[in-house]
Amino acid sequence: MIIEFEEKVLELIDARIETASDDELFAGGYLRGHISLSVASCEEEGIEDIAEVKKRIEQSLLDARSELTPADTVIVNDLWAELHNLA
Repeated sequence: MIIEFEEKVLELIDARIETASDDELFAGGYLRGHISLSVASCEEEGIEDIAEVKKRIEQSLLDARSELTPADTVIVNDLWAELHNLA
C-alpha cells in the first residue's frame, strides 16, 4: 500500500520533467529523497498507513528546513502540497 503511494507520487514528479522549470526540477528531486526515505523507514517498521508516511515526509521536510533558502522552501512545500493532494 505505501509502495503504491510512493510509486504514484514519484510518477507524478516524473510526469512533470519535460515541462518543469529549473525550480520545479530541483523541488522534485529534493522531494524524491524525503519520500523514499520516509517510505523505507515505514517499511522497516512494518507500517502500512499512508497517513503515517505523509506525516513522516512532512516531518522530514521540517527537520531539513535549514538546508534550503526560504524561497526554495516555498517551492518544495508548494510542490509537496500539490502532490499530496493528487496522490
